[in-house]
Amino acid sequence: MERRPLEPRADWQQTVERQGLIYPLTRYPDDSLRPYWDESAYYAFSLPEVEALEDTVAELHRMCLAAAGHIVEANRFADLGITDPRVVRAVTEAWHRRAELPSVYGRFDLRYDGTGPARLLEYNADTPTSLVEAASPQWFWMEDRFPGADQWNSLHERLVAAWRKQAALLPPGSPLYFAHSAEDELGEDLMTVAYLKETAEQAGLDTDWISVEEIGWDPLSGRFVDNRLRFIRACFKLYPWEWLTTDRFAGHVLDTLDNGGGTGSTMWIEPVWKMLLSNKALLAILWELYPGHPNLLAAHLDGPRDLAATTGYVAKPLLGREGAGVTVHEPGADPVLRDEPCCYQELAPLPSFDGNRVVLGAWVVEDEPAGLGIRESAGLITDEYARFLPHVIV
Repeated sequence: MERRPLEPRADWQQTVERQGLIYPLTRYPDDSLRPYWDESAYYAFSLPEVEALEDTVAELHRMCLAAAGHIVEANRFADLGITDPRVVRAVTEAWHRRAELPSVYGRFDLRYDGTGPARLLEYNADTPTSLVEAASPQWFWMEDRFPGADQWNSLHERLVAAWRKQAALLPPGSPLYFAHSAEDELGEDLMTVAYLKETAEQAGLDTDWISVEEIGWDPLSGRFVDNRLRFIRACFKLYPWEWLTTDRFAGHVLDTLDNGGGTGSTMWIEPVWKMLLSNKALLAILWELYPGHPNLLAAHLDGPRDLAATTGYVAKPLLGREGAGVTVHEPGADPVLRDEPCCYQELAPLPSFDGNRVVLGAWVVEDEPAGLGIRESAGLITDEYARFLPHVIV
C-alpha cells in the first residue's frame, strides 16, 4: 500500500460531475472551496493485499451477521438503545424472515496501513454514502490514467445483479420508489439514491422518484402514498431507521411494515434488521463474541475500562454520521463517561501517509465484498471535510 502523487487531469472537476459526482468540492469554515474528489494522489495496492482485504471483509461480514443473530436471540436490544417494544418486534420478525427481504449493500470502515491486519472501525449497513465516487468516477479515472490496470471495484455489476436477483422479493404491481431527504443540501444523498435507482433500472426494475418529505399518508386506505396518491408498496430510503421509527409517522411505518410474505403494505429497503449493523454497540458485542480477534479493536459499552490506561480510547455515540460526537482520549488520561450511550473503542490512530490520515471504506453488496473507497482527513476523526482518493492494483 503506497500513496503516490499524481498531476490531476486538467478538466477533472467537469469530468467527475458528468459521472455523477456533483459534489466534487467541500466548503470549509473559512468559506473556501477545496477538492473533495482529490486526484492529486492515489493509492497503489498489490494484488495479494487486496485479496487479503477481501477475505477480511467477508469474515467481518459473517461475524456481524452472527452478532446480529446474538442480539436478537439474547434480547440485547436495550444495549443498542432500542427499547420500544414495537421496534423490537419489527426487528426480530425481519431478522427471522431476512431471506424474504431485499438487502442491498453496506460499507465497512477499516484501519489499514499495508503492514498488519485490517481492523474494523465501524460498519454502516443502513444508509452508507460515498458509493457514487467509489463505483463510477474512480473506475473511469483509472481507465483515463492507467489504461489496462485493475481496481478493487465490482460495485456496479454486483449492484445490478443484486437487484435482478432480489426482484422476486418485491411486491408486485408497483414501482420501486427511491427516496432521499430534501434537506440534503450537498446533493450526496440525492446522487447516491439516483445511482442506486439507475442500477435497479439496469436490472429491469420499474422505478420512481420521491423525497421522504413528499411521502404521504392516506387515512382512508391506511397506506403510504406518493404525490399522485398511488400506494407505495416498496421503497428504498436513504433515511436511517432510527429516524423512521421515531418521527411523527413512526406508528404508521410500524403498523404497515411489510417484513416479507405479505405481512404489511410497505416494504422498506434496507430492511429494519439492518438497524443492528449500523449501531456502534455492535462493535462491543463483536469484541465480546470474538475477544482478541485480529481484525477487531477492543470495545465496551459500560466505559473504557483498561483502555484508558493502556491504548487510549475513542468514545462513539451509538448512532451518528461522519464522525459527529466522536471524541479521542489518549492513553493515561482520566477516563470520561459520556452522558449519552456510547461505545468505548480502543484507540488505533489512523495511519498517516505524507501527513494524511487514511481510512478504507470496503463495500459489501448482498453478502459479498465488492469494492474499495479511500478517504483522507487531516485529523484522527474522518469527518465532513475528508477527501476521497482513487486507487489501483499494481
